[in-house]
Amino acid sequence: MKKKTLYAAATCLLSAPALAAPFAGGSASAGKAIHDKQCVACHAARFGGDGSKIYTRTERRIKDAGQLAQQITTCNANLGNTLFPEDERNIGAYLNQQFYRFK
Repeated sequence: MKKKTLYAAATCLLSAPALAAPFAGGSASAGKAIHDKQCVACHAARFGGDGSKIYTRTERRIKDAGQLAQQITTCNANLGNTLFPEDERNIGAYLNQQFYRFK
């Protein structure tokens, strides 16, 4: 039980800077390279073209940086991509710069 509490506390502390500055310390250029390798094929299969429609559609589900970070983590886990947290942060920095522009 103590491990769960400690993990939850650590997660809150680590995510606090991300709320203040979305994907702080992330590299958009590194994120683009990872995104192109790990994400595009799935998004293109689901949405056609280059897959970017997932980000630009009017009914997109992602409304803030926290939701974007969670979606990246969910995709990583569900697809077994084994990305590191810094990879996820880099992807978030790229997507935020290219499509979302969260502050």
